[in-house]
Order: sequence, then C-alpha cells, then structure tokens
Amino acid sequence: MEQTKSQNIVDVIKAKAAAKQKKIVLCEGEDSRVVRAASACVQEGIAKIVLLGSEKEIRAKNPDVDLTGVEIVDPATSEKAESYAALLYELRKAKGMTEEQAKAQAKDATFFGALMLKSGDVDGLVSGACHSTANTLRPGLQIIKTAPGVSSVSSFNLMVAPACGNQYCEDGMLIFADCGLNPTYTAEGLADCAIATAKSAREIAGLEPRVAMLSFSTMGSAKHDLVTNVQEAVKIAKEKAPELMLDGELQFDAAMVPSVAALKAPASKVAGHANVLIFPDLQAGNIGYKIAERLGGFQAIGPICQGFAKPLNDLSRGCKTEDIVCAVAITALQA
Repeated sequence: MEQTKSQNIVDVIKAKAAAKQKKIVLCEGEDSRVVRAASACVQEGIAKIVLLGSEKEIRAKNPDVDLTGVEIVDPATSEKAESYAALLYELRKAKGMTEEQAKAQAKDATFFGALMLKSGDVDGLVSGACHSTANTLRPGLQIIKTAPGVSSVSSFNLMVAPACGNQYCEDGMLIFADCGLNPTYTAEGLADCAIATAKSAREIAGLEPRVAMLSFSTMGSAKHDLVTNVQEAVKIAKEKAPELMLDGELQFDAAMVPSVAALKAPASKVAGHANVLIFPDLQAGNIGYKIAERLGGFQAIGPICQGFAKPLNDLSRGCKTEDIVCAVAITALQA
C-alpha cells in the first residue's frame, strides 16, 4: 500500500493541484520546455497558466505546441507594466531605487512575474529553467519577501522510495531539508526550516510529519558548537510549534533505524520512525539527497522553496518538461 502511494505521489500531487485550479505564472516563454509545460498543465487541468514573453515569438518557435487556454503576457507591452513599476518603486525606493530604474527592472520577466504575484494577479511563480537561481530568488526576496514569523527561506526535496521499497522508509517517501538553498543556518533559521518543512510534508506529500533534527551526535553524545546549534534549533522549534512531533539532535541511524533508536534515544517518539529529515547545513543536505538518489534509488523531486510569503519556486536549468509540470503542481498546492 505504501509502495503504491510512493509510486503514484506525482499523480496524487497533480490531482490535488487540479482540484484547486490556481493560476501560476511561468516566466520563461523563451524556453521551449517551459512552453510545452504550460500547454501540458492546461491540457491536464493542473492549473491555470500565465506564460511570459512575446506571443508572436513563442508561437513562431513552438508551432507544434497547443497553447489553447494558456494566457500569454508580454512584460514589454502589458497594460499592467506601469502599475507594476510603480509598485516596485514603492517597495524598493528606501533601498535607493529610482522610478526610472523601477520601470526598467519591471520589464524583466522574473521581476514582472514576482510583481504579478505580489499584486495577487497570480497565485504562484515558477522560473529558473534557463536562468540562475539568483535570478529567481532575488525578486522573490525583494518583492515577495519572507512569510510572517519566518527568519529565512529554505528548500526541501521530496524523496520517493524505489519501487522495490525501503525497509526504513515506512511511508514510501521522505522529506529532506535543506538540500539546495542556505549554506549555513542559525539555530532560529534551522528551527524555521524544520517547521516549514513539516508543513510542506503535510500539505504536499500528505505525510503526518515526524521530524528528526540531524547531527553527528545523538542526544548529547558529542560536544561541539555545531551540535549546540542543532540543540538550540530543537528548543526553538518546540517552543514555536509545540504540537509538532519533532526531536533531536539525532544521528541518521538513530532517526531511521528502530533498533538503533532503542539504544541511543529510547525515550524519543521520533527516533527510528522519522519521515522528515532536517540536515544541519547545506553541505550535509545536498550530499545526503544525492547519495539517496544515486546509491539508494530514490527519486528526488525538488528542491522546492518554502518560507516565502507567497509560493515561488526555482527550477534546475537541467530540468525536463515533466519536472516543470510537477513544480507547477507543487506550487499550486503551496498557494
């Protein structure tokens, strides 16, 4: 049963997104993968799509793609360009931005998309297929900003167990964070990442989160400043979200293996049964998810951003059309 759940998780996510019918903006109409994804999302009923770019150029470069139902908006000629520029100026004038600079910046597709999102004209944004992560996150941080009470944005990967299953993956999938965004975390930032990831696990993957704060120490077995940071994060997370099933610090085996948990953390309700793993920093998280993917056979979906006031997600530049479709569906669920 769990194996079927893991195998069909993408279909489940798409179906849940389709029920919401959110409007998502795709910022890179110059990329044929994005154009095909826009078409697929509308044809499959996953979301309403706004595609940014010159309609003439998009149709000329993609004559075989059915764009029926896809709304195409050109930032250079949009009737909203002036009001978006004015909004950008108000948001950034304290940082020294002039009105002329705002007018020029608002014509950038990713900034234009972020301004659409800020204004409530769309429910979410997906970009990054042919632009850098910085190009996507900068307008997110400057325009959308972080959600109330969140100290920093973070990311997570949905790790789907291989078809043959995994004896330590009770739910058929795991959530790893942060694997793609923040190199280092303060204790408060790590706590916020844990709380946001638990929320994502519940809303997107349908998991009841059991959160393990990972370290090279289990419940004080080692002493180091890096361990102390995780211990402080556990304390803060429990204060902010006392209802959350969260524990730490835990070594990976103590978090995942019941027999090890019984020896190292017998009093913990999370140890041995974790399904949300919060890594202490980006190095550990990035290495961890790639080991699980390459050696363990897990499918890695993400990284997916979290912590923004409104849903905004960055794509890998090596993404496939289906990856973009999946990102749209997840963004719709975050809305």
